Amino acid sequence: MEALRADMFEEICPSTVLPFRIGTDKWAGMILRCLENGPRRYSELRVPLARISPKMLTQSLRALERDGFVTRTAYERAVSYELTALGRSLLEPVRALCEWAAEHFDELLDARES
Repeated sequence: MEALRADMFEEICPSTVLPFRIGTDKWAGMILRCLENGPRRYSELRVPLARISPKMLTQSLRALERDGFVTRTAYERAVSYELTALGRSLLEPVRALCEWAAEHFDELLDARES
C-alpha cells in the first residue's frame, strides 16, 4: 500500500469552513479519505493530518469508532484503524462534498467574513 502524502490536503482545507460535518467532527471526512485504501496506523495518519493535534485526532478516531465508521485493532506494539462497511459507504458522499466545497470555496469564505 502506498504511503500517505504529507501534502494530501491543502493547507487551507475546506473542511474548516464547510457548514456540515460527519457527526460533530470537522476532521472526520479527512480521516475517512486517509483510510479509503486500507488500514493505517496512527503514525501514518499523522503525516497528512499534521495540522490536527494528536489529542484531537485521537478524539476524532474514537468518535468514528463509536459511530461505527472505523474499527480499531490493537497489536502488541501498534494500533491500526480501518473503515467498516458503513464507513466505506460514506466515501462517495464525502467525495461529492469535496467537489462541492472546491466549487463553492470562495463563496463560503465570503459568507464567513461578512
